[in-house]
Amino acid sequence: MNILDDSALKVAEFLLQIKAVVLNPNDPFQWSSGWQSPIYCDNRKTLSYPKIRNFIRQEFVKTIDAHFGRPDVIAGVATGGIPQGVLVAQEMGLPFVYVRPEAKKHGMTNQIEGVLGKDQSVIVIEDLISTGGSSMKAIKALKDNGSAVKGMVSIFSYGFDLARKNLREAQCPYYTLSNYNALIEKALESNYIKQEDVEVLRNWRDNPSEWTPKK
Repeated sequence: MNILDDSALKVAEFLLQIKAVVLNPNDPFQWSSGWQSPIYCDNRKTLSYPKIRNFIRQEFVKTIDAHFGRPDVIAGVATGGIPQGVLVAQEMGLPFVYVRPEAKKHGMTNQIEGVLGKDQSVIVIEDLISTGGSSMKAIKALKDNGSAVKGMVSIFSYGFDLARKNLREAQCPYYTLSNYNALIEKALESNYIKQEDVEVLRNWRDNPSEWTPKK
């Protein structure tokens, strides 16, 4: 689920301010999936700005308290969710673990790193939700461990239908601190983009796998 309120708009403003999100409707980026995209999001940059880092940490905690209650453990999704998850766990005074995309092929062959008992309740922390693929892998690993996944919170989501479908199938309620609609609103308000760019950005979000920029 998305939250479109003053907090979501503030997070979007911060992301634009530090160029954690870059919008280029006329000169798109190419993702590793092969998709062309008018937006690129790198939430790791928030870690370099204490004021923004602290605000995001506090919003994570507020969202968890409001929608899920206190879990036993915080789990970060590797790699972007690890530092964010550590900050949240520290703020809440909770244990922390992180989840790899797949089990290590050497040593203890762990996929979940840290101490996590069976039947413990977990909140999953992501920095970004795109298709929801990495989130689903983490949720499955935690459930296979016997953990009770209460839900997931991320800094930002593109709001793809595919992500909603994947997380619905994973039976994992989720919330995002900010979202695509809030980002477009703040970008337009700050003259980062023009009104004619809005349609381009929304068309991409509606069909990202087949979208191509107009020549």
